[in-house]
Amino acid sequence: MSTSLRFARHTLGPLGLMATCPPFVLLLWYTHTELDGSLLTLGQMFATEGVAATLATIWLPHVLGSSTAWGILGAFAAVQLAFMRLLPGARWEGPVTPAGNVPVYKANGPFAFAVTVALWFGLTVSGVLSMGLLYDNLGDVLGALNLFALVFCAFLYAKGRWFPSSTDSGHTGNPMFDYYWGTELYPRVLGFDLKQFTNCRFGMMIWPILCLDYAAAQAARSGLSDGMVVAVGVQLFYVAKFFWWETGYLRSLDIMHDRAGFYICWGCLVWVPSVYTQSTMFLVTHPVNYGLPLAATFLLLGIACVTMNYLADADRQRVRATGGQTTVWGRAPELIVAPYTTEGGEKKENLLLVSGWWGIARHFHYLPEIAGASFWTLPVGFGHALPWFYVIFLTILLFDRARRDDARCAAKYGASWDEYRRRVPYKVIPGIY
Repeated sequence: MSTSLRFARHTLGPLGLMATCPPFVLLLWYTHTELDGSLLTLGQMFATEGVAATLATIWLPHVLGSSTAWGILGAFAAVQLAFMRLLPGARWEGPVTPAGNVPVYKANGPFAFAVTVALWFGLTVSGVLSMGLLYDNLGDVLGALNLFALVFCAFLYAKGRWFPSSTDSGHTGNPMFDYYWGTELYPRVLGFDLKQFTNCRFGMMIWPILCLDYAAAQAARSGLSDGMVVAVGVQLFYVAKFFWWETGYLRSLDIMHDRAGFYICWGCLVWVPSVYTQSTMFLVTHPVNYGLPLAATFLLLGIACVTMNYLADADRQRVRATGGQTTVWGRAPELIVAPYTTEGGEKKENLLLVSGWWGIARHFHYLPEIAGASFWTLPVGFGHALPWFYVIFLTILLFDRARRDDARCAAKYGASWDEYRRRVPYKVIPGIY
């Protein structure tokens, strides 16, 4: 890699993302709630007031959050940490790391999800929490959450540099890139896996609570629309699927390869709650009613897409857990035995599944994931582009992830991956890409 390319990749790229993403989440919220989701109106603000003055108008009142916001976030985080430790769950071992370590978790994600949603319902129905509490304080919540995440990532950087939890740690000597990418693969404090907390038990867990809160906010303002029911219903099913499959996620690229830094931890703490839910946020003041037949159709199609995505992941996980002694689509799976060597020189092997969903394309399961997101966004209609931002972002993210995963697997498995690519020639879209 040339010096200029390395500088762009390790300095300019991270600097650009860290400078633009934090204000963007407040800009997204403000545009939806104060500008009717209109990019044209936002553009006019930029033109008349200037970009810096507009961002200051939006950012400064919320940059420190509020006592209400900090109380909400602190209580939520404390509850999730307690659930990680106290709710029953089996011991589960993650995949062996490049340095030969084995991360250990308590597999109680589905239980934690069910109890969290039930707790929210109980507190809201009883009147302890007002309907739309999060929506009404969202600017301060995002400001507080962003500030906490930036400080927390600094803590992760320092911990990985000087107090790492395992040998899966290190630094490049470029503090900016190390803050962005992270210095530890599996940081732990007091027995808590911090990446599991940020990725799963905070980012993914607050997602459904925000959606339910937005639905409550709409119900309090104008009555609950069936478009909101579709959007929230598909997302609840998606997040429930995630926690049912949480142990599978702990074998994903996010966990096995991406270190705990700004990229993954700030992303899960701030980007997920603000961006992944923003189409539902838009619906609070833009109710849509389809009528029961059409609403039920959209809901079922969205659920079907999420189910398809889950079945693909479950097939691969089951094949590897059973050593191939199972069936895929009713028949014995077609497999490639792929040997590899860890960084410590230990010889191991993995099974590459080339039948079922995984025989269609190497990452075919990304297509139903994008389709599912499209169905929960569909109720916003096509009059505004901004509420579709998540679908656009997700498409770019997953296609880039397919590229990165292909490169990582090619380096890891060598000739075995070449054989897999020969037998399954397309990355994501059969016949096209």
